[in-house]
Amino acid sequence: MATSSPSPSEPDNNEIHPLVALKRRIAALKEENADLRVHGLPGKKSNELNAYYGRPIQRLVCLTERVEDLVAEFNRRIGLGASNESDADMFDSDDPDENRWYRSFKKLMVWCPSACKLLQSSAEHEVLAFAYNKLNESSDGARGDDSAGLKHAVATWLMEHTPTPNPTIHRQDKSGQGFYHDVTGKLLCPVDYDWSNPTVRASIQDYHPDFRITASSWPSFLYKNGHYDLQNPTDGLFKGELLIKAFKRVFTSPTSTDEEHTIDSMTRPTQSKNSGERCTRRDVSTLLNMRSIQPRAIAYVALQLRFALSSAGSWRIVDDEFNNQEFYDNIVDYLELSTMPEAVKEVDELLLWWNQ
Repeated sequence: MATSSPSPSEPDNNEIHPLVALKRRIAALKEENADLRVHGLPGKKSNELNAYYGRPIQRLVCLTERVEDLVAEFNRRIGLGASNESDADMFDSDDPDENRWYRSFKKLMVWCPSACKLLQSSAEHEVLAFAYNKLNESSDGARGDDSAGLKHAVATWLMEHTPTPNPTIHRQDKSGQGFYHDVTGKLLCPVDYDWSNPTVRASIQDYHPDFRITASSWPSFLYKNGHYDLQNPTDGLFKGELLIKAFKRVFTSPTSTDEEHTIDSMTRPTQSKNSGERCTRRDVSTLLNMRSIQPRAIAYVALQLRFALSSAGSWRIVDDEFNNQEFYDNIVDYLELSTMPEAVKEVDELLLWWNQ
């Protein structure tokens, strides 16, 4: 009597047919993907993810690069033969942008655990793309919140100066700021130019080719008391009073800007019995798990402060001739990639000063 072969859905000698195992695996992956779409990463509350999971990215990782681009650079190095992140360090590219993306990828793995979990998951490409997009949206949202908060705060701080600025620096309308207002213009003016000279001011406002405003020069607000020493160009750099107040406004507490111009210890965040957004804003550094002040956080706040002082009504990478991405990269490179012993020592002392 002829015997029929077992069907794919029936067991054969107590073993699962390969087709059945494959179908079960597909079903399990579909269920996992559906769960990721609805709830995000396992073990996290969806409302917590929506609020915070991508918010560290522009603050601590990179300015404009997308998560998927950073991951793609890591994957490119894996494709070249790297077996892990340590190996990938050895696959430097001839393209400086690719090397920058990889350095940012490593920061992403540190400051965005959700991205790290996604990279290690078995999720399909479509689900990963969806999750990366949510991370990007959350990152953009954090930048927008910081921009709005600083716009109001900076206007308030400047109007508290004596004598009171005239014309008024408005909290909502920035059209009269930037280089069209003496107070904000002085802060934005590159240290290479003398803002007190009427001819220089007029030349900047008229876009004279000899007085271009680009990211290749540091603006005065980065320096303590706005003072630039031609003989010692790093003296007071990244110690500007307004820069410190802006940093506190973004990463610690709005009320901490009323304190002395030394940065509060990031390991002892202010506690509050209040709930909601007010408590969240007071504890941003803790939410980001930032226990010491990071170079990219300084670069981010410097960029945000420049935008708040400018006359630009909306965020854009290039503002007239000033490239915000280049400005951010220049600060990050100065703080992270110095190689000369004297420069490394200066940066170490600067970061120690910030963390006192």
